[in-house]
Amino acid sequence: MDLGIQTDNKRNRPSVTIEIDDPSLMKMSEKCTGYKDASRGLRDYLDDQLSDFKRRVLSGEYIQVDKMTFKEFVENEWKPKYASHEDNLAPLTYDTYCSHLENHIYPAFESKYLSEIKTLHIVTFVNNLSKPGARKDGRGKTLAAGTIQYIYRVLKNVLTRATEWQLIPSNPVTGVKKPKVEQKEVEFYDEVEAKEVIAALYLEPRYWRLLILGAIIGGCRRGELVGLEWSDVDFENMTVSIKKSISQTKKSKAIEKGPKSKSSKRIIEMPDWYMNELDIHLREWELQRKKAIVAGEWIGNERTYVFHAGRGKPLHHNSPTGWWAKFVKRHNLKRIRLHDLRHSSATLLIEAGASMKAIQKRLGHSKYQTTANIYAHVTKKVSRDTAEKFDKFAPRPQSVPNPSPSSKSAPN
Repeated sequence: MDLGIQTDNKRNRPSVTIEIDDPSLMKMSEKCTGYKDASRGLRDYLDDQLSDFKRRVLSGEYIQVDKMTFKEFVENEWKPKYASHEDNLAPLTYDTYCSHLENHIYPAFESKYLSEIKTLHIVTFVNNLSKPGARKDGRGKTLAAGTIQYIYRVLKNVLTRATEWQLIPSNPVTGVKKPKVEQKEVEFYDEVEAKEVIAALYLEPRYWRLLILGAIIGGCRRGELVGLEWSDVDFENMTVSIKKSISQTKKSKAIEKGPKSKSSKRIIEMPDWYMNELDIHLREWELQRKKAIVAGEWIGNERTYVFHAGRGKPLHHNSPTGWWAKFVKRHNLKRIRLHDLRHSSATLLIEAGASMKAIQKRLGHSKYQTTANIYAHVTKKVSRDTAEKFDKFAPRPQSVPNPSPSSKSAPN
């Protein structure tokens, strides 16, 4: 079958080998040297098979595995049938995967046939990622270890789908060791530093104060706070429910999704003083909404984002990060990331004696071990501090004078 000239100037001629299992047809083909010599029954069978093959080719059902390039698989199969589904990859994760494919993986593999990609190719590729010049954003010469590991993960995901869908017999990534990333200790505020931050927040607008305190006191993620609505707030029970997240904005439109994991969907108990101020914010919020509706400027419809960007529009997911950086600089505070406020929340709870299981639940970690690993150094410090509380009971060394030789009594 001839489909014309391809982009590489070669003719596109998909073909298929037909195997005959029917004993009667096999007998007809024994003395057959070509189509012209075939009996009527055998020719009818072959014509039917050719017609079905043409139909599958023209409808896009036919996949010529041995001639499918890596890029063709990604664009025509992996993206539409796997990656673009939110059940498989969150929108932000999907965009990150596509970015790494374009910037790092395609230059090495896009024109290679899937069947040609071997383990050694991937070993070489991963090794080259750590060399100068691998970084494409102009912010440095080398890629961070975490970025290299992420690119490895993207490539493995793509080829795992190709293996599962039986386009290749085995995954060539399997034999390649996952690049190591040195686990860094998390940054956080201790109790004294946290009090300094909170004191500075009371010099700022209530809107931003409550949002930032949601991270420090509630241990909430940025996207969880941006996606919070008044229906998630329970003033009677003094709780905030995390049901969704906004971690991406596309074409000025917020992309809303469920929490990071099942365990991320949770109810967080908040202190009375926080909820009391949140109630004041609600009354101010309702007044602003009424004014916007009267002026015909409300664009939030029925959505009630606690921290909206004005007129009911969801706050851009990066806005809190930008405000936080300016706030820290403005008040000359210790510089940590906005996400590290979540770590600070856990640290303060550990130092207050909360159990790791309770902290896991409050932060919404799916695994206990995740919480334990992240805050291992904090628990060690607390254990050391606890042990040192017994220093006051240490016996004081007493000096006992040694008798001089001259003072010894002479033997009788």
